[in-house]
Amino acid sequence: MTILEDMLSAVSDDHDKRPGSFIYDALAPAAEQFSKTDDAISAVQDKLSIDNLSGDELAQRVKERTGIDRKAATRAKGSVTVTGTGTINTGDLFETSGGVQFRATESKSITSSGTVSVEAVITGAGGIVAANTIKLFPITLAGFTAVTNSAPTYDGFDAESDADLLARYYEIIRTPATSGNKAHYVNWSKEVAGVGLAKVFPLWNGNNTVKVVIINSDRLPASVQLVSDVQDHLDPGVTGLGDGAAPIGAFVTVTSATGVTINVAATIALSAGYTQPQAIDNITASLTKYLQEIAFVESIVSYAKVGAAILDSAGVEDYSGLTVNGGTANVSIGAEQVAVLGTVTINVA
Repeated sequence: MTILEDMLSAVSDDHDKRPGSFIYDALAPAAEQFSKTDDAISAVQDKLSIDNLSGDELAQRVKERTGIDRKAATRAKGSVTVTGTGTINTGDLFETSGGVQFRATESKSITSSGTVSVEAVITGAGGIVAANTIKLFPITLAGFTAVTNSAPTYDGFDAESDADLLARYYEIIRTPATSGNKAHYVNWSKEVAGVGLAKVFPLWNGNNTVKVVIINSDRLPASVQLVSDVQDHLDPGVTGLGDGAAPIGAFVTVTSATGVTINVAATIALSAGYTQPQAIDNITASLTKYLQEIAFVESIVSYAKVGAAILDSAGVEDYSGLTVNGGTANVSIGAEQVAVLGTVTINVA
């Protein structure tokens, strides 16, 4: 109504400007259109700041300004053990009781029993399943009677989130990568799908040597496969020949950060309307978020901040008797380590 009021105020009071009058009815439609135009202009102005963008618009702007793409989702990998005699062909399917399907990534002749490499049909974290959960043949495979996975599947990552893409954008803008400097190695490492953060240690084993320590997108130790993928991207075979992104003469060694297990125990007072399992789930989520935020940033897991994360969890009125790894002190995290949440033991007072 502000636009209409401004337009009416510009007309002499000698004229009838009340609703229903000729002047009011003539100006109202124009004012409505001007208001819509103002809203459209405001929306465009908001998008001038990259912080206000999301989804495809954010990815497009980042691509235009830096040339980097949003990292795509990846398929979880693993292996299954099949019982029987016959041939497993690439693309043959296996399935969990929950309906998550995996396909063979190799053809293999099996006698009595054998293992086959598989990948999830779907992309993203939904393809990560626990050990001994792939039990079914959605399509009968001649000669085989049973299937299982002795280990969990791994490296199924969702597409890079808006927050992570924006953080990577600002990292590139604020720490220019030139001529194989430390920032360049960080940026190169993060180009590999599944890499969350990277640390660079120049001259770690003498002249012309570089160590790159990585963690995955979940801020956890990287798998052997992910380490291998980054190694191949930077310096295949640690030859220093410039066959990867790293310059000629740079012998690059890629490793995963070592996990430091953080076990938390406490007694809580429940907030009204919450159950113990609900509170534990919320506490676990809060602690996971805290450990992700400090990964490769801080050198300690703060006892006080662990307590704050518990207290900030929905369903927790108060807490007491908090221990972190059995004590009441900060836990040190080394330069090549990352904190990993272990057991969360929560009693109710």
